[in-house]
Amino acid sequence: MIRVIVPFTPGGGTDMVGRALIDDMSRELGQPMIIDNKPGAGTVIGSDMVAKAPPDGYTLLLTTSALAINDSLVKKLPYDTQKNFTGVGLICSGPNVLVTHPGSPYKTVQDVIQAAKANPGKLNYGSSGNGSAVHLAGELFKNLAKIDLTHVPYRGAGPAYNDLMGGQIDLVFGTAGGVAKLVDGGKMRAIAVTSAKRTPAYEGVPTIGETVPGYEAEVWYALFAPAGTPPEALNRLNAALRKAAEAPAYRARLVNEGLNVAVNSPQDMTRFLRAEEARWRKVVVEGNVSVD
Repeated sequence: MIRVIVPFTPGGGTDMVGRALIDDMSRELGQPMIIDNKPGAGTVIGSDMVAKAPPDGYTLLLTTSALAINDSLVKKLPYDTQKNFTGVGLICSGPNVLVTHPGSPYKTVQDVIQAAKANPGKLNYGSSGNGSAVHLAGELFKNLAKIDLTHVPYRGAGPAYNDLMGGQIDLVFGTAGGVAKLVDGGKMRAIAVTSAKRTPAYEGVPTIGETVPGYEAEVWYALFAPAGTPPEALNRLNAALRKAAEAPAYRARLVNEGLNVAVNSPQDMTRFLRAEEARWRKVVVEGNVSVD
């Protein structure tokens, strides 16, 4: 049996991405696979379990951009991201969304920038937590737009969304899937998406990069194994991942959540992780971001 550790609580975006995929991979491999949710410490607890597991292909990590971000954000990790993990494959990627209250005066990215420059530090944005991917999306926006926004971290996305809808905060960086129904229902206004290109899931909504050149902050989901896992095991898992992720029904499900299938090879996934570590380290250092 293959154990797939998810370092998040059940029912979140990673579960949505993972459960149908793992079921199809299990059928393709001809052996059972189970998802084991091990949340805590900003994904560090579950990630550490995989880092220290036997490298035999029977313990995997299904995680997000958080693995790359934590490499520089968390000062004393119990594992070495570069030495303890190897890629199985990227699953999918997609944007976060900058949203505001429907009655807010901020209708465009330029509106936000102008207001922030006129009143440095007075405009705020909420996120699902300090050090989360959506928090770092906000910090990258501040960095590239050269503005001062006040970050308001919450213990989860739900409370942040509630305060935005209640008018207690100005803006939120949320996940595409998490805010979709609220935007469609008129309870939030989508100002921009954080991906390099516009997405069909948010038709007509521009990217932040159209106003702030060079801005891109997609969230991604991927499978990893402990370092030292034999190449033949990684290749077998990757082949099953690729077939499951590229099934039309699964692709359609992800598109509805604003995500796109983007499977790569084990070697490319490891290289991609290194590049993401370097990219987010720059944001963490320049923004003086801390989880303490």
